[in-house]
Amino acid sequence: MVNTTISAQMQQSLSNRLMSASLIDNPIMNQIHSIHASDGCSRHIDMKPLLRFTENILQNALPTTIDTPATPQEAQTQLNELLEDYDGHYDFLKLYLAQIIKRTSCKISCTCGQSAYAATLEVFKTLSSFTWETKVVLALAAFSVTYGKFWLVAQPSPTNLLAKSIAILEQLPDMLADKEPWKPKFEAPSNLIKTILEVTKCVVEFWELLSEYMTDGRGMPTAAAHIPTAVYWTIHGMVVCTKRTMCLTDMGQEDIDQTMEDWYLSSLDHKLSQIHDYLKEQLAVCRQHIRERREIEAYKMIEHLLKTPQIDNMKILGALICAKAEQLPLFDGLNKKRARLDVLWKKNVLLFISELEVPYQELSILEKMYLESRQDPTKEESQYEVVWLPVVDGSTPWNEEKDRHFETQKASMTWYSVFHPSLLETAAIKYIKEVWGFNKKPMLVALDPMGRVVNPNAIHMIYIWGPTVAFPFSKSREEGLWKEVTWGIELLAAAIHPMIVDWISEGKYICLYGGDDIEWIRRFTDVAKSVESAADIKLEMLYVGKSNLREKVRKNNDSIAQENLSHVLPDLSSAWFFWARLESMWHSKVQHGENAERDPIMQEIVSMLSFDGGDHGWAVFGRGWGDMSQMTKAKGDTIVYCLRDYHVWENNIATKGFVGAVNDYLPQLHTPHHCNRLVLPGTTGRTPDRVACAECGRPMEKFIMYRCCTD
Repeated sequence: MVNTTISAQMQQSLSNRLMSASLIDNPIMNQIHSIHASDGCSRHIDMKPLLRFTENILQNALPTTIDTPATPQEAQTQLNELLEDYDGHYDFLKLYLAQIIKRTSCKISCTCGQSAYAATLEVFKTLSSFTWETKVVLALAAFSVTYGKFWLVAQPSPTNLLAKSIAILEQLPDMLADKEPWKPKFEAPSNLIKTILEVTKCVVEFWELLSEYMTDGRGMPTAAAHIPTAVYWTIHGMVVCTKRTMCLTDMGQEDIDQTMEDWYLSSLDHKLSQIHDYLKEQLAVCRQHIRERREIEAYKMIEHLLKTPQIDNMKILGALICAKAEQLPLFDGLNKKRARLDVLWKKNVLLFISELEVPYQELSILEKMYLESRQDPTKEESQYEVVWLPVVDGSTPWNEEKDRHFETQKASMTWYSVFHPSLLETAAIKYIKEVWGFNKKPMLVALDPMGRVVNPNAIHMIYIWGPTVAFPFSKSREEGLWKEVTWGIELLAAAIHPMIVDWISEGKYICLYGGDDIEWIRRFTDVAKSVESAADIKLEMLYVGKSNLREKVRKNNDSIAQENLSHVLPDLSSAWFFWARLESMWHSKVQHGENAERDPIMQEIVSMLSFDGGDHGWAVFGRGWGDMSQMTKAKGDTIVYCLRDYHVWENNIATKGFVGAVNDYLPQLHTPHHCNRLVLPGTTGRTPDRVACAECGRPMEKFIMYRCCTD
């Protein structure tokens, strides 16, 4: 019977070894450092291919893998990939590495007559001229050779008679006949080998990061000081595992030795696991620091490129969109295929920046304008491209639902998109938000063929005048367009529907009205039709609704059409666009430094937006083109009272015209008391600190409003 009781002497011996493992790091490391080449001439070899090859050997040799081996085809494919990587990387170094690995393997294996500590020192002497990460990978490769050879013999294939014969001579017949009793004997070594492999990977990755950012790494100097200790205990663990494996055929004190050795191996595993956890924490710190540093460098690069004259737009676009030489970072929405970045070479480019979900109205209006402007590719104003850059919230993980939504959105667009949101650089997103002012609402940043930003947000001028007139979308072009226009029905509504242009050219009077109260709409349209008949004029009325009450506007449209009260816009997107254009006019004026106190058009824009912010109806009457245009406007009850008093001011029509006569009478109906609200979307551009009331000219009080409207 085998005695399984550990004697007091053996317990003391094992306790001493454990004490050594935990308390003598400093004396050991002093000796290890004295062996290590410290003159700055340590040799470094890229160890990643060798580490991958070694990992493959160990994974195939571990008992847990042996029970579920890969198929011959899988194994051969894996080996071919590793060989291609290994041969292509080392080339003429292969023979040199083989010699080093052979010598090191000998040092690891020859533990007879010496302690594991002494054998470990011999390994370090053999590898003294190499850097720390090179030492540990070479030692691991040497260990994998010894360990792999053992398992080639310990579990040969049925047809491998040579391996069977050697196994018999090595006294391993029981392992061949029945593996189950042997599995517990390999549990502690297997666990330690897995930890050794993980620590080695951490050491290699850490030194890669350290070599890239040597001088400025938070946590790096502290962690770097622990690398030699990690390498020592990792190589020491290899030596102990080798000794444990070679002693498996010792049948005399087998169970006693196994208990002692497993205890020591478990302690080493625990120590290396602590080292591994520490290195992982430090790696996380280093990775975060490197990400931040790279983002800062990338951000500065974007700033530099946009401030420096370029020969084309490729560097600018490449800094915004991650585009390696072999990548196809764009998706061509028209032809439904991937595209290279150089399809945008020396073209005017509109960067369509939005969140992942683009509001339907905005997308449909922009799509319609884009297609109309490109009907004749030979025209200069059609020589531009649009690229969708979706800004994704990085605080929430990317998932299948977001991916499906992105793919659906991308497929619906006829212009270019980034192939995936992850291709938009983090530094680019930061620049887009901090410098270009993106904050949820879609925007169009205009770049000229040289990559210069000619307009940080051209969406407003495109909404106002359309892409054909707005081309090439520069701020100077926008400023020039404002100088060419005057306030009137043409500017206010001609872009909303073609019939408005026809009405203007036919000399008709045009009334635009809005609000959500269907009873007021009935009263207003009834009295307006009566005045039209009495004044013998041609009046066309068009309901434009409100900016935010979609369902209410839809119901009003249905009622107005059924009761033949007036014209309505063909769809809700057109109603939305009417108010979006007004907001864009306001933003455009603000971007050019204008305010309502000194700019007449700005005053009219503020008045119209005040109408939309109120609870009552309103109406605008106008006629004519350009400088000949006439306009007047008023809120709900005021305009109704004015029209009902037609008999009071009808005689003025002959001299002042219909619009002039209404305009002259309206001040008589105004009362000192009024309450006007102006709702300005402050998510793009800058919001002025002071806005004057459109009715009395006094400064309006400023409030902050949060709105959630699901209508």
